[in-house]
Amino acid sequence: MYFVQEHRPGELCESDFTHLTELEITIGGQPFPHLLYHFVLTYSNWETGTICFSESFASLSEGLQAALWQLGGVPLLHRTDRMTAAVNNLTEVAEFQKGYEALLRHYGIEGRKIQTGHGNENGDIEQRHHRFKRALNQALLLRDSRDFARLEDYQAFLEELFGQLNSGRKERLAEEIEVLHALPDRHYDSAKRVQARVNSGSLIAVERNSYSVSSRLIGEMVEARVFANEVEVWYGGQKVEHLPRLRGRSNYCVNYRPIIDWLVRKPGAFASYRYREHLFPTSRFRMAYDLLKDVTPRRCDRRYLEILEMAAKEGEALVDDGLRLLLQSDSGRQVIVNKEAFCDFLERCEQAPDITDVHVAEVSLAVFDQLFGHSEVIQ
Repeated sequence: MYFVQEHRPGELCESDFTHLTELEITIGGQPFPHLLYHFVLTYSNWETGTICFSESFASLSEGLQAALWQLGGVPLLHRTDRMTAAVNNLTEVAEFQKGYEALLRHYGIEGRKIQTGHGNENGDIEQRHHRFKRALNQALLLRDSRDFARLEDYQAFLEELFGQLNSGRKERLAEEIEVLHALPDRHYDSAKRVQARVNSGSLIAVERNSYSVSSRLIGEMVEARVFANEVEVWYGGQKVEHLPRLRGRSNYCVNYRPIIDWLVRKPGAFASYRYREHLFPTSRFRMAYDLLKDVTPRRCDRRYLEILEMAAKEGEALVDDGLRLLLQSDSGRQVIVNKEAFCDFLERCEQAPDITDVHVAEVSLAVFDQLFGHSEVIQ
């Protein structure tokens, strides 16, 4: 038996994670398994959401804070299911609970949890899951494609959909906004801090994954601040790296920029470098390397590293676009092999063309009178 509940403005918000993988969304043609942190006000049904990849405290913190700051105020109560069940071991459960309580204190909001196995107690958000997925599927059908070129494009698509869904809730939302509590002065810093030493390969180990940092930090201790979708590396009170967070374990995020100077000095290390596949920023860099390997097999590593060094110093987009143009013809491929010719070609590509001054002569309206008069003669 279910008992209808009366909702009051500004009193209660609910949130939960829901999987969107079944909608078969892809980014750049690749499968994109992900979740949505979903937030709703139970009185007005105003809703929003944040893309995430796990039911972690970092995802909860960033999603809840994004929703509150977008809303512009804080309700009295926040109700969730028992999300600590998603955490694997007891130490993480304790850490989750401690962080969650601190987050609620920062915003002055009271937390509520439903009973285990009683999803109906979080009924509003469960209903919004179902209806939002249906609306998202319909929007994707109208779009006629489930593929997005970039993650940013998909995020913008979701924001637009939430805007459409919320457009009919403005009156009740206005009632809620009038009674919401004020936001604090700043966001709550929920990042997990990890101390790591930079090894001789210019890598740090964070959450069982490895990230490359500047080679000048080899041997130094740095602080990694782990967020839901990104990792910041701090040294001496300054942020020195901003990296996408890796998923799973034993994965690597190796950027060519911090290590390219050393590789140019030691080109022989490139052939057997464990993370060599990470040093091809785009498919065109890989095509250029394969070309060099066929044409000049003895110098291919040195020549490719020179191209990579140029990308680090002159701009990856410029070099990538130059490779795109040159790989289309045999003569262009010869330019890639020759360092001086390649530098000259990029310099010409970088130069903007002169502005062309187009002069449009004034047209005399008498011409049209002559034209009409001529047509009458023809008739």
